[in-house]
Amino acid sequence: MSSFNTLPIFVALVEAGSFSKAGEQLNTSKSAVSKRISQLESDLGVRLFNRTTRSLTLTEAGEEYYDYASQAISLAKEAEYAVSRLQAKPKGKLKISVPMTFGRLYVSNLIPTFLALYPDIQIEMVMDDKRQDFIKQGFDIGIRIGQLEDSSLVAKKIALCRSVICASEAYLAKHGTPQKPHDLNDHNCLYYSYFRAGQDWLFHKKADKKENEFIKVTPKGNYRVNNSDALHDAAIAGLGIVNMPTFIVGPDLVRNKLTQVLTHYPQPIHGIYAIFPERKHLATKVRVFIDFLQQEIGGDTPIWDQGLS
Repeated sequence: MSSFNTLPIFVALVEAGSFSKAGEQLNTSKSAVSKRISQLESDLGVRLFNRTTRSLTLTEAGEEYYDYASQAISLAKEAEYAVSRLQAKPKGKLKISVPMTFGRLYVSNLIPTFLALYPDIQIEMVMDDKRQDFIKQGFDIGIRIGQLEDSSLVAKKIALCRSVICASEAYLAKHGTPQKPHDLNDHNCLYYSYFRAGQDWLFHKKADKKENEFIKVTPKGNYRVNNSDALHDAAIAGLGIVNMPTFIVGPDLVRNKLTQVLTHYPQPIHGIYAIFPERKHLATKVRVFIDFLQQEIGGDTPIWDQGLS
């Protein structure tokens, strides 16, 4: 049974790809991981890894052992989740992945309130716009905006996400106001490089949005950036026209710092989702966090759209 205790270390090493990275994930030393794996191989009487100075790969026996070991770890986690549902108080570490700007504007300021409600939960929040390897990095829950990719993850909608085309009055006064989507071809369009829906900007052909017929425009401009805050700053400064969600530009539209254009050509409405690994039993800590977000920011008219027409 001593080999059973090494299963989490073995699985972590396979998924991390190196002794040092596995040690970091397990909060132990590289040498400690190596020692436990060597002992495991000795106990089993078989070599599980091919080791060189530059690579670490599974042997045939290692691959077969990993199939069973990963299932064992998964079942053990399922047991923990099942028991956690019976807890009167949600507790444990909750690792969250959120987009940078949305996290800064609408999640980080809610964390103190959430932790006051659930003091036995410890939160580790990663704010990054890059696509995360959700399972490999051990996230319990993530926030994703817009079109979701097909995956084994479960998605639950938190709120609606509406985007608008807008620019500063200074820019529009100098360059004119587009009246139709294809007029954007004559404007400096600022582009968010992590835009999940693809490169094109989509517009409903009719304002009533009853038909799924769209006009596509490929934006062209002199500024492309992977951070929404930077794009927002450029729009405020009058550099060009942006396509941004109202959870970022809503306050600027209300205060007339930005002006919405092409209002007769609305864009598709997307969602803001909580995503989490598919499990038979959803951990209580995950469920209460989703419920909390829905209560604080969700609904058909989320907090950032209140006051907008």
